[in-house]
Amino acid sequence: MDELLPILGLALLPAAGNFAGGVLAEIWRPSARILSLALHAAVGIMLAIVATELLPEASAVLSGWAVGTAFVLGGVLYLAIDAGAQRLAGANRGGKRMWLIYAAVAIDLLSDGLMIGSGGAVATALALKLAAGQVLADVPEGYAAAASFRANDASRGKRLLMMASFAVPVLLAATFAHLVLKDASDLWKFGALAAIAGLLSLAAIEDLLGEAHEHGGDTKAAAMAFVGGFALFVFVSAGLE
Repeated sequence: MDELLPILGLALLPAAGNFAGGVLAEIWRPSARILSLALHAAVGIMLAIVATELLPEASAVLSGWAVGTAFVLGGVLYLAIDAGAQRLAGANRGGKRMWLIYAAVAIDLLSDGLMIGSGGAVATALALKLAAGQVLADVPEGYAAAASFRANDASRGKRLLMMASFAVPVLLAATFAHLVLKDASDLWKFGALAAIAGLLSLAAIEDLLGEAHEHGGDTKAAAMAFVGGFALFVFVSAGLE
């Protein structure tokens, strides 16, 4: 239990970032262009986590065959969860778009929890880096989600309750991943990191990038926001070493 508590504390950070974005949406309404830039930066951060932390950690221990297979399995898992979420949202007649966004954010935070729990099973320092990166990425995502809830005429109380409820999937996933993997073999520990890399890559490209393009097209500023987000995570990660 003593080993689990720090992991749960770190797992709360992405949920807190998401909630902060939701609160920001209550007091400030930036233009669609600004929101698009923020989402592009979030995509850069998420792909930086994959490129500089998850895959290098897995590749240092496992063969390329194992890493590639786990990465594909993570992508398949994302597609399966996303399909289920879309069916669930489609069954809801009112506010279909709102519940689809809610499900997408819940899935993203679920993956955050799995990632932090898996990283914590390898090293607490790795979990700290992963949590710090996701905080940066989840603020614009939380803003976009809250804006969608408001557009569907959800009351302020309901919006804040929905945003707060995102702490549940991240805590459950982190607990599950840490307890299952802490005494597992390296194949399972580092294979989980590669699988999360696949899941996170698709979440960034299919969800966040698609949403960013809904708010604004591809521009040079958006491209720079993407590379800026990537570099920001690398700098934060270097500062935590």
